[in-house]
Amino acid sequence: MPVIYERQNEVAVITFDNPPLNIFGQAMRAGLQAAITRARAERPERLILKGAGLAFVAGSDAKEFEGPPLSPQLNDVLAELIDLPFPTIAVISGPALGGGLEIALACRIRIASPDATLGLPEVTLGIVPGAGGTQRLPRVIGVAEAVDMIGQGRTITAKEAQKLGLVDTLADDPMSVALGIDADVLRRAIAADHRPAPTSDKPAIDAAHALANRRATGQDAPHIAIDLVAASAAEALDSALVRERAAFIGLRQSAQARALRHVFFAERAAQSQGKAFPAPAKRIESTIVVGGGTMGAAIAYAFALAGLSVHLVETDAAGQARAEANVGKLINHGVERGSISEVTAFRARLTFGAGYENLPRVDLAIEAAFESLEVKQVIFTALQAALPQSTILATNTSYLDVNVLAEGIITPGRFLGLHFFAPAHVMKLLEIVRGSQTSDTTLGQAFALAKQLGKMPVISGVCDGFIGNRILSRYRQVVDVLMLEGSCPKGIDDAMRGFGMAMGPYEAQDLSGLDIAYANRKRQNLKDRTDIRYVTIADHLVEDLKRLGRKTGAGWYDYDASGKPVESDVVTHAILRASDAAKVTRVVKSREEIAQSAVLAMIMEAIRILEEGIAERPQDIDLVMIHGYGFPRWRGGLMHFADQLTPAVVLSQITALAEVDPLSWSVPALLRQLVLDGRSFDSLNHIGGPV
Repeated sequence: MPVIYERQNEVAVITFDNPPLNIFGQAMRAGLQAAITRARAERPERLILKGAGLAFVAGSDAKEFEGPPLSPQLNDVLAELIDLPFPTIAVISGPALGGGLEIALACRIRIASPDATLGLPEVTLGIVPGAGGTQRLPRVIGVAEAVDMIGQGRTITAKEAQKLGLVDTLADDPMSVALGIDADVLRRAIAADHRPAPTSDKPAIDAAHALANRRATGQDAPHIAIDLVAASAAEALDSALVRERAAFIGLRQSAQARALRHVFFAERAAQSQGKAFPAPAKRIESTIVVGGGTMGAAIAYAFALAGLSVHLVETDAAGQARAEANVGKLINHGVERGSISEVTAFRARLTFGAGYENLPRVDLAIEAAFESLEVKQVIFTALQAALPQSTILATNTSYLDVNVLAEGIITPGRFLGLHFFAPAHVMKLLEIVRGSQTSDTTLGQAFALAKQLGKMPVISGVCDGFIGNRILSRYRQVVDVLMLEGSCPKGIDDAMRGFGMAMGPYEAQDLSGLDIAYANRKRQNLKDRTDIRYVTIADHLVEDLKRLGRKTGAGWYDYDASGKPVESDVVTHAILRASDAAKVTRVVKSREEIAQSAVLAMIMEAIRILEEGIAERPQDIDLVMIHGYGFPRWRGGLMHFADQLTPAVVLSQITALAEVDPLSWSVPALLRQLVLDGRSFDSLNHIGGPV
């Protein structure tokens, strides 16, 4: 039984028992309703609600949101709980999230263990709380605090919940406290519905809307949720609860909610994918990082943050000093942000050295050196000479051939790519690149490491740029053509941010440095290829004008003393000169046309990645683009968005573009096959690969 009702003398206890996290679905709601009915008939002295195992209730069953609401609905069940004529107590251990917190809010008293977490994260799934959360929470903790939690979908600790007044008592054994509460205290406890309406707080509401505009650009649910919280101070409770429920029902089938649910389940699938490989005999505890530049320092910091010991290797004493300074800056920032509490212990996990003599025996060694095949091969030759054959060897290369790097490695099954994204201690994506000889045992260890680091793991095959950077290269090629034909960097950046991208392609290049993409183009010798349209404007900015981006104060944009980007006359002149040389008649396209072409280019390349088996599933590409490249989460990722367009429309649009510009566009065979079969990209998520 997912809901158990028991009597202990004058106390009744309702236990939610749906392992592992007591996710609340239709059977649980029906069980709770039946238990409430029984309690009403028996009239115990107090009714305690608790969760079995690891959680109180970690939320509602999101799979149910795909269909119509199933009776009984949680808001109706909680109305019955609120109206019980005897005290109700929520005993909270572990997560009480979404519907779980709404159950607790319908109780008169909340007692939590120190490990409890509480939140209403519905907006992160494109919906709003639908069982009283937007109305009861502000009656308990006030409008400002409630809108901060609900508008961001923020989860808080038990300690913070007690400070806000959401939790009445913290206790290591909350059940014992609930059983021992004095009868007078119980009589004085008041349910949220019977408390006065909260005081309105327009500044807090306005600030919450502004924050949602910045952090959840383009999303509807946060603003609707914020307005519902505001209504708790202005409307009668009954009418506000009706409005909340209508908003919840209306949003759950929206395109944004479907997209966000898709991402939610894709993330769960990615995090459980490691189960397909052998479980590690032991967890990775010790590491070597070669290279203490921006990326290497951030990887070392991320390892130490996860509790691993790290030895950072540089080529000489000067390099070692720079590496120590780079890591030191990250540690200082971590202390300021509260990420590091025990600085001495943190620093003790880090050591630094120059050269490969007397390296410590470690579980994993990863290089984060300059993107040069020769440089990296020298590093791995030195590492395998200095370390035991049991050490996993990994490359953080962004583009280079992992199989070539593995040549000469003794026991090459231990070699793989671990592609971190900058900044490595912040970005969640980790591309796990499987070489032709990488063993399943090594992959199992890589997935376990991703879990230790709190990363989102996506497995990739070997190709130039793997999944993400290969799509990024195609994206940049097509927007360069758009620029040559009539657009400008700012117009393209504005169009892509309007679509929902975190940054436009040119402001992103200025941030990372134009020299990085330039070096990759030179390595690929793109300029001499005849099968693509190659635009030389970026090469001119780097080679002739020495404009490398923000780090030189000038790239695609000029930057004033405060770092604000300003459109550059020099760049405009370079663009116009290139257009004249190419004999192009410049035509300015609309933001919608720009975004359409840019996204179609990414979709086209992603389909080829699926055809070649570089990515195993479309949803893996979605996660790469969301977590690594700022693709809007609320659009569900690149391939989910392609399904929203429909494969037939994608085929029609790419075909039309290919007729005009066959060097930039061509139709992938997989796309034609899907349209012929009447199938979606999502269908490939469930059969294990391309047709």
